[in-house]
Amino acid sequence: MLDRLTDWTARAMLVFAAVLGLVLSFIVCADVIGRAVFNSPLRGTPEMVSSAIVIICFMQAPYAIRSGGMINVDFITQHLSGRWQSILACAGAVLGAALFAFIVWGTWEPALNAWTEGEFEGEGALRVPAWPARFTVALGAALAALNYLLVAIACLRSARAGERPPMGTGSAH
Repeated sequence: MLDRLTDWTARAMLVFAAVLGLVLSFIVCADVIGRAVFNSPLRGTPEMVSSAIVIICFMQAPYAIRSGGMINVDFITQHLSGRWQSILACAGAVLGAALFAFIVWGTWEPALNAWTEGEFEGEGALRVPAWPARFTVALGAALAALNYLLVAIACLRSARAGERPPMGTGSAH
């Protein structure tokens, strides 16, 4: 049940990030055309782009973990037994979960402060609220940590059975 819910959530976040990326590309094109043709750039483009890139990255992280799309170097582990491949994949997933848990821990309070204090980024032309990007970092990191824990559980089951890590855990097959 939790697997299906996190899978659906990761896919929904991926779609939202893709749509945001598409919108962002139109904003950048409008800025470039406005600057080159009319000598009048789209105001606030740098602020929108900087916030949107952070949002896109952290919205894609849970899906990248679920699909096994994170970087994995296997030139040593491919020569190990299936059990050891699973053990090392489990250790890597636990470390990934810890990393993203630390990100949540470090970003949650600043996200709350950005919300309660009405913090904005940018000067002059356009001021962008800081809280959407900060909460997206916290939410995306929390879901990434959860997905890494689910991967660790799957790898632990494979290790106990003496099998290679399951597909989608970033391991070589």
